Amino acid sequence: MSNIRANRVAEQIKIEISDIINNKIKDPRIGFLTITDVEVTGDLQQAKVFFSVLGDEEEREETLLGLSKANGFIRSEIGQRIRLRKVPEIIFEYDVAHEYGNHIDALLRDLEE
Repeated sequence: MSNIRANRVAEQIKIEISDIINNKIKDPRIGFLTITDVEVTGDLQQAKVFFSVLGDEEEREETLLGLSKANGFIRSEIGQRIRLRKVPEIIFEYDVAHEYGNHIDALLRDLEE
């Protein structure tokens, strides 16, 4: 039962963080960013937010730095938007799944040739 609730909370956090980043945060370090997934622990104490950025390694690092700086603001906004007893601690991580998929696709294309 709690797994279903954790999934619903994770999906709502994903929607709210995307909205907060697009409409409220004006940090120039945060580039073109997409929230790809959110994983919430079963006790709703931590939320791991995966993101992807259009750009190179330097832009990824700058975006992660900007997100880390805005972490408190994002957490307080989520606390106002979602009714939870305790707002989860937010951890931002770069999502490597897209790059990994591109790498596998390139390997498969090489095998075809």
